[in-house]
Amino acid sequence: QVQLVESGGGLVQPGESLRLSCVASGFVLDYYAIGWFRQAPGKEREGVSCIGRSDTSTYYVDSVKGRFTISRDNAKNTVYLQMNTLKPEDTAVYYCATVGRLGSRCSLAPRSSWGQGTQVTVSS
Repeated sequence: QVQLVESGGGLVQPGESLRLSCVASGFVLDYYAIGWFRQAPGKEREGVSCIGRSDTSTYYVDSVKGRFTISRDNAKNTVYLQMNTLKPEDTAVYYCATVGRLGSRCSLAPRSSWGQGTQVTVSS
């Protein structure tokens, strides 16, 4: 069964950090660009960041640029999202999905189905 499983969420205070993991099972992650998405209560799901098949192609939306870092370890079939200096507005359920390309970079258009996600809550 082909799936992506998210983990690493939790409850943290503003300014703290979390690292999310997205593990692929049933397929080899090397061949796919991967994106991270989030959905806050009452809001539409939005793209946050993506990484191409190689580490050299990454993209971040403005709201997380400079605070979040996406990376991948193909040997572990895993993509990570390191989230630093977290803010209350980062509170959401975070999901990962395979994504396509937009010109020379990865896109934030999801291609695979959604998993259960992992909850990130930033609150004092």
